Amino acid sequence: MVQRLLEPGEIESLDHTAIPRLLLPRPGELYAARAERLRQLAQNNIKGIPVDEALASYVNVMAELVQAQADVVKTLLPAGVPLPSQDGMRTAHEHNMPPLPVTGQRPEQWRTVFNALLDRLDAKAAGQPQLAAALAGLRALDEAQLEGAADAVLGEFAEGIDAAQAPFVAAALQVTWSVMAAQLDERWAQPLVTGTLCPVCGSHPVASVIRIGGQSQGYRYLHCAICASEWHMVRVKCSCCEANAKVAYQGLTDANADPVAENVAAAREGKMLNKANDPTRVARAETCDECHGYRKIFNQEHDYNVDPLADDLASLVLDVLVSELGYARASGNPLLRLGSPE
Repeated sequence: MVQRLLEPGEIESLDHTAIPRLLLPRPGELYAARAERLRQLAQNNIKGIPVDEALASYVNVMAELVQAQADVVKTLLPAGVPLPSQDGMRTAHEHNMPPLPVTGQRPEQWRTVFNALLDRLDAKAAGQPQLAAALAGLRALDEAQLEGAADAVLGEFAEGIDAAQAPFVAAALQVTWSVMAAQLDERWAQPLVTGTLCPVCGSHPVASVIRIGGQSQGYRYLHCAICASEWHMVRVKCSCCEANAKVAYQGLTDANADPVAENVAAAREGKMLNKANDPTRVARAETCDECHGYRKIFNQEHDYNVDPLADDLASLVLDVLVSELGYARASGNPLLRLGSPE
């Protein structure tokens, strides 16, 4: 439940050994690391997330887009996108609303970010006709069409935007909101009434991740698809409906894996099988038999460099298998617009 904002003196008196409820993004590091992760995924170098040749080509293009995000962020930090007024954010908290909502009027700087992304991608378009065509189509959008495309991305509407153009619009919105979110004081953040929406911008999470290190060790966080903030949710709860009775995990197993033989070999050497860095636990789908939905969960305990958005994009094979079991994906990935263009 949202409570009143604490004043600085009150904040200092809190128990600092408590679980960090909110992890704000660090866009200066986030996008560069994500671009590298996407390149590794495209090369099929990440154990536990197999990527076929057809998908690898798309993941490579998205790696270029995310690298462009990283380059643009360098020109925006530390405060290239100003925050709303302090009074406005306080009012939002008092009414159980996120301080940086994706609904309503957008910061005008997002269009500057959008154009800067396209400028950086122009050099990559040579020899890539699909990318060149997408960039040309994006530059041809007038202001009303561009704003309508942003509405479609932020509102997760099925129509209103060309599927090939959606990731580029989403990328500009991600940069805009993550730069704003990075300026917030996380000690003043309060959870929303529902734990399934981002407490910073109100968007859906793209996936969840089990973090390691410090006070976050072993805890599960939902990762916002737009502003990249992460908020804590206990593992036993479904991240779609918040039920906790019928949650299960579906994963991928290497066709050549032989866990029995691995245990036998370890026993002969007088060792216990090392359960850390288990590729089968890097990417799994958290399914719920209450709502019949699912959302992926990635585990930093088994791959330190997991990135919820990048790994979700590259693990489409898991989506296919889980959907065949009758579960529906809870929310989309902003870098992949499924379906035909409008």
